[in-house]
Amino acid sequence: MATRTDAPTRREQILKEAARLFAERGFHGVGVDEIGAAVGISGPGLYRHFAGKDAMLAELLVGISGQLLTGAKRRLSEAEADGGVKAGVVLDSLIEGHIDFALDDRPLITLHDRELDRLRDSDRKMVRQLQRQYVELWVGVVREVYPGLGEPAARSAVHSVFGLLNSTPHLGRAGALAGRGPVAELLHRMARGAFAAAGE
Repeated sequence: MATRTDAPTRREQILKEAARLFAERGFHGVGVDEIGAAVGISGPGLYRHFAGKDAMLAELLVGISGQLLTGAKRRLSEAEADGGVKAGVVLDSLIEGHIDFALDDRPLITLHDRELDRLRDSDRKMVRQLQRQYVELWVGVVREVYPGLGEPAARSAVHSVFGLLNSTPHLGRAGALAGRGPVAELLHRMARGAFAAAGE
């Protein structure tokens, strides 16, 4: 089983560089030769891993939506396995997971905002389906923490918090953040504050 300490596969390297380049210059502003050069292979060599740029974009956007949902389900399962874990602790865990994504995968946020409409209908529908499941999972936890919050209001609060957390591409260039820890802590406090305000 792969872990975060494993060296990335060639396919993962390609996807990482494709995400970075697409976010910086736009999907149509990047050629396969440039992506190949970024990982040390020829542009045509990319076709051993992907059918083309469209396939890379689809794997990036469907992939991250699936990873977020899988990670959130895992956090909920771990909480249930521990038994008696308070909903507030689960919410904090969900927030932490999303912050990790927002700080580690900033190019994917930009890519989603700019390029989602370039996906084939089937891939775009898959992204939307995964995202809806992710939102509903959060809504359930938020309503446990704030029982007086109706479902529409909880859903609006979740979307608002996602907007806040997904603002990280606007914080400056990657590596220019004033320390990951302080930024993550600030985002967490702001997310919790937003939910608390919605639940008042």
